[in-house]
Amino acid sequence: MSNMDTSGLEPVRIRRIGILPLPGFAALSYASTAEMMRAANLLSRERLYDVVNIGLSRAPMQSSGAVQVICDAQVGDDLDLDYLFVVAGGDPMSFEDRNVLAWLARMARKGIRMGGVSGGPVILARAGLMTGRRMTVHWEHAAALAEMSPQLLIERSLYVIDRDRVTCAGGTAPIDLMHALIARHHGAPFARLVSDWFMHTEVRPSAGPQRGGLVDRVGCNVPAILDAVEMMESHIADPVALGDLAATAGVSARQLNRLFQERLGRSTMGYYRDLRLETARALLRNAPLSLTEIALATGFANSSHFSKVYAKAFGEPPSAYR
Repeated sequence: MSNMDTSGLEPVRIRRIGILPLPGFAALSYASTAEMMRAANLLSRERLYDVVNIGLSRAPMQSSGAVQVICDAQVGDDLDLDYLFVVAGGDPMSFEDRNVLAWLARMARKGIRMGGVSGGPVILARAGLMTGRRMTVHWEHAAALAEMSPQLLIERSLYVIDRDRVTCAGGTAPIDLMHALIARHHGAPFARLVSDWFMHTEVRPSAGPQRGGLVDRVGCNVPAILDAVEMMESHIADPVALGDLAATAGVSARQLNRLFQERLGRSTMGYYRDLRLETARALLRNAPLSLTEIALATGFANSSHFSKVYAKAFGEPPSAYR
Protein backbone atom coordinates (compact mmCIF):
# COMPACT_ATOMS: atom_id res chain seq x y z
CA MET A 1 0.00 0.00 0.00
CA SER A 2 1.35 3.43 -0.87
CA ASN A 3 0.26 6.99 -1.56
CA MET A 4 -2.07 7.50 1.38
CA ASP A 5 -3.63 10.63 -0.08
CA THR A 6 -7.42 10.51 0.07
CA SER A 7 -9.60 13.36 -1.12
CA GLY A 8 -10.97 15.42 1.76
CA LEU A 9 -8.48 14.20 4.36
CA GLU A 10 -5.62 16.15 5.86
CA PRO A 11 -2.64 16.52 3.47
CA VAL A 12 -0.25 13.58 3.44
CA ARG A 13 3.02 14.39 5.21
CA ILE A 14 5.25 12.94 7.88
CA ARG A 15 3.82 13.81 11.28
CA ARG A 16 6.22 14.12 14.19
CA ILE A 17 4.77 12.69 17.40
CA GLY A 18 6.53 13.39 20.69
CA ILE A 19 5.95 11.01 23.61
CA LEU A 20 7.05 11.95 27.13
CA PRO A 21 6.76 8.85 29.37
CA LEU A 22 7.21 10.05 32.94
CA PRO A 23 8.91 7.77 35.52
CA GLY A 24 6.59 4.97 36.61
CA PHE A 25 4.51 5.07 33.40
CA ALA A 26 2.49 1.99 32.43
CA ALA A 27 4.17 0.10 29.60
CA LEU A 28 0.80 -0.87 28.11
CA SER A 29 -0.31 2.76 27.86
CA TYR A 30 2.95 3.71 26.16
CA ALA A 31 2.87 0.77 23.74
CA SER A 32 -0.78 1.31 22.85
CA THR A 33 0.13 4.86 21.83
CA ALA A 34 3.42 4.29 20.01
CA GLU A 35 2.85 0.92 18.34
CA MET A 36 -0.15 2.09 16.30
CA MET A 37 2.09 4.60 14.53
CA ARG A 38 4.83 2.02 13.94
CA ALA A 39 2.25 -0.29 12.38
CA ALA A 40 0.88 2.53 10.23
CA ASN A 41 4.37 3.08 8.80
CA LEU A 42 4.85 -0.64 8.25
CA LEU A 43 1.51 -1.26 6.56
CA SER A 44 1.64 1.84 4.36
CA ARG A 45 5.28 1.20 3.38
CA GLU A 46 5.84 4.90 3.98
CA ARG A 47 7.01 7.08 6.86
CA LEU A 48 3.69 8.49 7.96
CA TYR A 49 4.76 9.11 11.57
CA ASP A 50 8.06 9.89 13.27
CA VAL A 51 7.96 9.06 16.99
CA VAL A 52 10.27 11.12 19.19
CA ASN A 53 10.73 9.69 22.69
CA ILE A 54 11.43 12.43 25.24
CA GLY A 55 12.91 12.02 28.72
CA LEU A 56 13.65 14.15 31.74
CA SER A 57 17.24 13.70 30.56
CA ARG A 58 18.88 11.59 27.87
CA ALA A 59 18.83 8.58 30.22
CA PRO A 60 16.23 5.83 29.55
CA MET A 61 12.83 6.36 31.17
CA GLN A 62 11.80 3.55 33.55
CA SER A 63 8.25 2.19 33.52
CA SER A 64 6.42 0.78 36.54
CA GLY A 65 7.75 -2.63 35.49
CA ALA A 66 10.82 -3.87 33.63
CA VAL A 67 10.38 -1.77 30.48
CA GLN A 68 12.64 1.18 29.68
CA VAL A 69 12.25 3.67 26.85
CA ILE A 70 15.35 4.99 25.11
CA CYS A 71 15.02 8.76 24.66
CA ASP A 72 15.79 10.75 21.52
CA ALA A 73 15.34 14.16 23.18
CA GLN A 74 14.85 15.66 26.61
CA VAL A 75 12.60 18.14 28.37
CA GLY A 76 13.79 21.65 27.57
CA ASP A 77 14.66 20.92 23.94
CA ASP A 78 13.03 23.14 21.32
CA LEU A 79 11.26 20.43 19.32
CA ASP A 80 9.27 20.70 16.10
CA LEU A 81 6.28 18.43 16.74
CA ASP A 82 2.71 17.97 15.53
CA TYR A 83 1.56 16.25 18.75
CA LEU A 84 3.13 15.87 22.19
CA PHE A 85 1.73 13.11 24.42
CA VAL A 86 2.48 12.84 28.14
CA VAL A 87 2.16 9.26 29.42
CA ALA A 88 2.02 9.06 33.22
CA GLY A 89 1.13 6.48 35.84
CA GLY A 90 1.67 6.08 39.56
CA ASP A 91 0.58 9.22 41.40
CA PRO A 92 0.40 12.09 38.88
CA MET A 93 -1.45 14.23 41.44
CA SER A 94 1.82 14.70 43.32
CA PHE A 95 3.87 15.61 40.24
CA GLU A 96 5.52 18.97 40.87
CA ASP A 97 8.46 19.21 38.45
CA ARG A 98 8.16 22.88 37.50
CA ASN A 99 10.68 22.51 34.67
CA VAL A 100 8.45 19.92 32.98
CA LEU A 101 5.25 21.91 33.55
CA ALA A 102 6.81 25.12 32.20
CA TRP A 103 8.21 23.29 29.17
CA LEU A 104 4.83 21.74 28.37
CA ALA A 105 3.22 25.18 28.56
CA ARG A 106 5.89 26.53 26.20
CA MET A 107 5.30 23.71 23.72
CA ALA A 108 1.56 24.46 23.81
CA ARG A 109 2.21 28.14 23.08
CA LYS A 110 4.11 27.05 19.96
CA GLY A 111 0.86 25.57 18.65
CA ILE A 112 1.72 21.91 19.26
CA ARG A 113 -1.32 19.71 19.89
CA MET A 114 -0.97 18.49 23.47
CA GLY A 115 -2.05 15.03 24.60
CA GLY A 116 -2.25 13.11 27.86
CA VAL A 117 -2.54 9.35 28.36
CA SER A 118 -3.61 7.55 31.57
CA GLY A 119 -2.38 9.98 34.26
CA GLY A 120 -0.97 12.30 31.60
CA PRO A 121 -4.09 14.51 31.50
CA VAL A 122 -3.43 15.32 35.18
CA ILE A 123 0.01 16.64 34.19
CA LEU A 124 -1.52 18.77 31.42
CA ALA A 125 -4.04 20.15 33.92
CA ARG A 126 -1.26 20.96 36.40
CA ALA A 127 0.50 22.82 33.59
CA GLY A 128 -2.65 24.94 33.12
CA LEU A 129 -3.36 23.52 29.67
CA MET A 130 -6.88 22.09 30.11
CA THR A 131 -8.85 25.23 31.04
CA GLY A 132 -12.08 25.36 29.05
CA ARG A 133 -11.32 22.04 27.34
CA ARG A 134 -13.28 18.80 27.64
CA MET A 135 -11.04 16.01 28.86
CA THR A 136 -10.85 12.50 30.24
CA VAL A 137 -8.41 10.68 32.49
CA HIS A 138 -7.92 7.17 33.91
CA TRP A 139 -10.78 6.44 36.31
CA GLU A 140 -8.30 5.96 39.17
CA HIS A 141 -7.41 9.67 39.03
CA ALA A 142 -10.76 11.19 38.01
CA ALA A 143 -12.23 11.84 41.48
CA ALA A 144 -9.03 13.34 42.90
CA LEU A 145 -8.53 15.56 39.86
CA ALA A 146 -12.12 16.80 40.03
CA GLU A 147 -11.68 17.63 43.71
CA MET A 148 -8.39 19.43 43.10
CA SER A 149 -9.69 21.37 40.08
CA PRO A 150 -13.51 21.43 40.09
CA GLN A 151 -13.59 23.78 37.10
CA LEU A 152 -12.20 21.09 34.78
CA LEU A 153 -14.57 19.48 32.24
CA ILE A 154 -13.85 15.83 33.06
CA GLU A 155 -15.76 13.15 31.15
CA ARG A 156 -15.79 9.39 31.79
CA SER A 157 -14.84 8.57 28.21
CA LEU A 158 -12.15 6.46 26.59
CA TYR A 159 -10.70 9.53 24.94
CA VAL A 160 -11.62 13.12 24.18
CA ILE A 161 -10.36 15.30 21.33
CA ASP A 162 -11.11 18.97 21.98
CA ARG A 163 -9.45 21.24 19.46
CA ASP A 164 -5.72 21.17 20.23
CA ARG A 165 -6.02 18.92 23.30
CA VAL A 166 -6.20 15.12 23.20
CA THR A 167 -6.74 13.14 26.39
CA CYS A 168 -7.06 9.40 26.89
CA ALA A 169 -7.83 7.04 29.77
CA GLY A 170 -4.82 4.79 29.17
CA GLY A 171 -4.55 0.99 29.12
CA THR A 172 -5.76 -0.14 25.69
CA ALA A 173 -7.78 3.04 25.09
CA PRO A 174 -4.88 4.71 23.19
CA ILE A 175 -5.42 2.11 20.46
CA ASP A 176 -8.92 3.51 19.94
CA LEU A 177 -7.62 7.08 20.13
CA MET A 178 -4.86 6.44 17.60
CA HIS A 179 -7.39 4.67 15.38
CA ALA A 180 -9.42 7.91 15.37
CA LEU A 181 -6.36 10.04 14.60
CA ILE A 182 -5.12 7.73 11.84
CA ALA A 183 -8.63 7.72 10.35
CA ARG A 184 -8.58 11.51 10.40
CA HIS A 185 -5.19 11.60 8.68
CA HIS A 186 -5.47 8.67 6.26
CA GLY A 187 -9.07 7.42 6.15
CA ALA A 188 -11.15 4.87 8.07
CA PRO A 189 -10.31 1.85 5.87
CA PHE A 190 -6.57 2.27 6.52
CA ALA A 191 -7.17 2.90 10.25
CA ARG A 192 -9.15 -0.36 10.43
CA LEU A 193 -6.24 -2.15 8.75
CA VAL A 194 -3.89 -0.84 11.45
CA SER A 195 -6.26 -1.84 14.27
CA ASP A 196 -6.72 -5.29 12.72
CA TRP A 197 -2.93 -5.68 12.77
CA PHE A 198 -3.22 -5.78 16.57
CA MET A 199 -6.37 -7.94 16.44
CA HIS A 200 -8.26 -4.95 17.87
CA THR A 201 -11.29 -5.61 15.70
CA GLU A 202 -13.89 -4.08 18.04
CA VAL A 203 -12.85 -0.44 17.72
CA ARG A 204 -14.52 1.64 20.43
CA PRO A 205 -15.79 5.20 19.95
CA SER A 206 -14.57 8.00 22.19
CA ALA A 207 -17.71 8.19 24.32
CA GLY A 208 -18.54 4.50 24.67
CA PRO A 209 -16.92 1.26 25.79
CA GLN A 210 -17.75 -0.90 22.76
CA ARG A 211 -18.48 -0.59 19.05
CA GLY A 212 -21.89 -2.11 19.75
CA GLY A 213 -22.61 0.87 22.00
CA LEU A 214 -22.21 3.15 18.99
CA VAL A 215 -24.65 1.01 17.00
CA ASP A 216 -27.23 1.24 19.79
CA ARG A 217 -26.68 4.97 20.21
CA VAL A 218 -26.97 5.80 16.51
CA GLY A 219 -29.76 3.35 15.83
CA CYS A 220 -28.33 1.71 12.71
CA ASN A 221 -25.42 -0.48 11.68
CA VAL A 222 -24.44 1.05 8.32
CA PRO A 223 -20.61 1.17 8.36
CA ALA A 224 -20.36 4.51 6.53
CA ILE A 225 -22.73 6.17 9.01
CA LEU A 226 -20.91 4.66 12.01
CA ASP A 227 -17.54 5.83 10.68
CA ALA A 228 -18.90 9.34 10.15
CA VAL A 229 -20.52 9.53 13.60
CA GLU A 230 -17.38 8.21 15.27
CA MET A 231 -15.44 11.05 13.64
CA MET A 232 -18.12 13.56 14.69
CA GLU A 233 -17.86 12.43 18.32
CA SER A 234 -14.09 12.93 18.15
CA HIS A 235 -14.47 16.46 16.75
CA ILE A 236 -17.12 18.22 18.81
CA ALA A 237 -15.11 21.40 19.44
CA ASP A 238 -13.52 21.56 15.99
CA PRO A 239 -16.20 20.37 13.53
CA VAL A 240 -14.95 18.84 10.31
CA ALA A 241 -16.50 19.46 6.91
CA LEU A 242 -18.92 17.16 5.11
CA GLY A 243 -16.22 16.24 2.60
CA ASP A 244 -13.91 15.11 5.41
CA LEU A 245 -16.65 12.98 6.98
CA ALA A 246 -17.43 11.40 3.62
CA ALA A 247 -13.75 10.70 2.88
CA THR A 248 -13.31 9.07 6.28
CA ALA A 249 -16.40 6.93 5.66
CA GLY A 250 -15.16 5.97 2.19
CA VAL A 251 -18.16 7.33 0.28
CA SER A 252 -19.06 10.51 -1.57
CA ALA A 253 -20.63 13.44 0.27
CA ARG A 254 -23.83 12.95 -1.72
CA GLN A 255 -24.03 9.25 -0.85
CA LEU A 256 -23.35 9.95 2.85
CA ASN A 257 -26.14 12.51 2.95
CA ARG A 258 -28.49 10.04 1.28
CA LEU A 259 -27.63 7.35 3.87
CA PHE A 260 -28.18 9.72 6.80
CA GLN A 261 -31.48 10.93 5.35
CA GLU A 262 -32.75 7.43 4.63
CA ARG A 263 -31.66 5.77 7.88
CA LEU A 264 -31.72 8.62 10.43
CA GLY A 265 -34.14 11.13 8.90
CA ARG A 266 -31.60 13.98 9.00
CA SER A 267 -28.84 15.31 6.81
CA THR A 268 -25.28 14.47 7.81
CA MET A 269 -24.51 17.98 9.03
CA GLY A 270 -27.93 18.24 10.70
CA TYR A 271 -27.09 15.15 12.74
CA TYR A 272 -23.67 16.62 13.53
CA ARG A 273 -25.21 19.91 14.69
CA ASP A 274 -27.67 18.09 16.96
CA LEU A 275 -24.83 16.05 18.45
CA ARG A 276 -22.91 19.24 19.28
CA LEU A 277 -26.05 20.84 20.75
CA GLU A 278 -26.66 17.84 23.03
CA THR A 279 -23.07 18.14 24.25
CA ALA A 280 -23.65 21.86 24.88
CA ARG A 281 -26.84 21.06 26.80
CA ALA A 282 -24.89 18.69 29.07
CA LEU A 283 -22.27 21.39 29.68
CA LEU A 284 -24.99 23.92 30.53
CA ARG A 285 -26.37 21.47 33.06
CA ASN A 286 -23.11 20.33 34.63
CA ALA A 287 -20.26 22.76 33.97
CA PRO A 288 -19.58 26.19 35.53
CA LEU A 289 -18.69 27.75 32.16
CA SER A 290 -19.75 30.94 30.45
CA LEU A 291 -21.87 30.74 27.31
CA THR A 292 -18.84 31.78 25.27
CA GLU A 293 -16.73 28.95 26.72
CA ILE A 294 -19.50 26.43 26.03
CA ALA A 295 -19.93 27.78 22.50
CA LEU A 296 -16.23 27.30 21.77
CA ALA A 297 -16.15 23.86 23.41
CA THR A 298 -18.91 22.67 21.08
CA GLY A 299 -17.68 24.17 17.84
CA PHE A 300 -19.68 27.40 17.56
CA ALA A 301 -18.01 30.64 16.49
CA ASN A 302 -19.27 32.71 19.43
CA SER A 303 -22.00 32.85 22.09
CA SER A 304 -24.39 34.79 19.84
CA HIS A 305 -24.30 32.14 17.11
CA PHE A 306 -24.57 29.37 19.68
CA SER A 307 -27.58 30.98 21.40
CA LYS A 308 -29.40 31.44 18.10
CA VAL A 309 -28.90 27.83 16.97
CA TYR A 310 -29.70 26.49 20.46
CA ALA A 311 -32.93 28.47 20.76
CA LYS A 312 -34.08 27.30 17.33
CA ALA A 313 -33.43 23.65 18.28
CA PHE A 314 -34.84 23.64 21.82
CA GLY A 315 -37.35 26.50 21.81
CA GLU A 316 -35.59 28.49 24.53
CA PRO A 317 -32.24 30.28 24.90
CA PRO A 318 -29.43 28.45 26.68
CA SER A 319 -29.56 30.95 29.55
CA ALA A 320 -33.15 29.92 30.29
CA TYR A 321 -32.24 26.23 30.38
CA ARG A 322 -29.40 26.89 32.78
